[in-house]
Amino acid sequence: MSRLVVHDATTNAVLQDTQDAAEIASTLSAIGVRFERWPVADLPEGADPETVLAAYRPRLDAFMGETGAGTADVIRLTADNPQIDAIRQKFLSEHLHTEDEVRFFHEGAGNFILHVGGKVYDAHCTKGDLISVPANTHHWFDAGTRPNVTALRVFTDTTGWTPHYTGTDMSERFPAKFG
Repeated sequence: MSRLVVHDATTNAVLQDTQDAAEIASTLSAIGVRFERWPVADLPEGADPETVLAAYRPRLDAFMGETGAGTADVIRLTADNPQIDAIRQKFLSEHLHTEDEVRFFHEGAGNFILHVGGKVYDAHCTKGDLISVPANTHHWFDAGTRPNVTALRVFTDTTGWTPHYTGTDMSERFPAKFG
């Protein structure tokens, strides 16, 4: 189930903890983050990327038309990937992108953790969640040590996804909390 836990970035005090999708969307909207629940396509587990994209095409086209995004693809993170430790490590440090980072979770779950305005927002996204993190927002991502995630990525220019690391220890101070 989707969950949002908001912490004070200085004291680590929990300021909010909710599993209500409308409350999650409202709280994240206040910092410019889009959060929505989309119906999940009924596909076999591990469906190929073309099948996953085709299943979401009408909703995806509407989203891309609204946001001006130009393309989408599918990324799959699984624990059996021989490079998973290196892949995971690059997501775990606080960074930003010069383009919005949009993910729709078709399978699995992961945490987008955002550091905004003296607060840390830990958004546990699950199957059916769409999250759009605005450009230049400090954040990190964790799908856990044994990930099993299939997600749609939406973008205008893939060079905008180059991570620009902040060099802070925020991600170490606020590791993702799953479940």
